[in-house]
Amino acid sequence: MPTEPTNARNSFGDIAPHLAEITDKVLFGDVWENAALKPRDRSLVTITCLIAMYRINEMPFHIRKALDNGVTRDEIVEAVTQIAFYAGWPPAMTALPILKQVFAEAGA
Repeated sequence: MPTEPTNARNSFGDIAPHLAEITDKVLFGDVWENAALKPRDRSLVTITCLIAMYRINEMPFHIRKALDNGVTRDEIVEAVTQIAFYAGWPPAMTALPILKQVFAEAGA
C-alpha cells in the first residue's frame, strides 16, 4: 500500500486494510483510470447505478465526484429523470433530496 494515506485508507483502512488497498489500487486506480471511458462518463454511469440500486450511503460522494469530473447539475437531474422510468419512481424520488443537499454544499 502507498505510504501516503488515501481516501479509502483514511475512511476504513484501520478496520479493513486490504479492502482499502484494493479500493485504491483496483477501483479508483485500474478501473477509474482506464482510458476507455472519460471520468465524467464513469461518474454518470456510477451515480445512475447507485440511484437505481438505492445505494444512498454512496450517493453524496459520487455526486460530488461527478460534479468534480465535469458532469453538470442539469445532466445529473436529467439522468435521474431518465432512470425514473427504468429503475422506478421510488429510487429517483429518494435521490432528489440527496442531490439537493450535495448541490447546495457544492454551490452547484
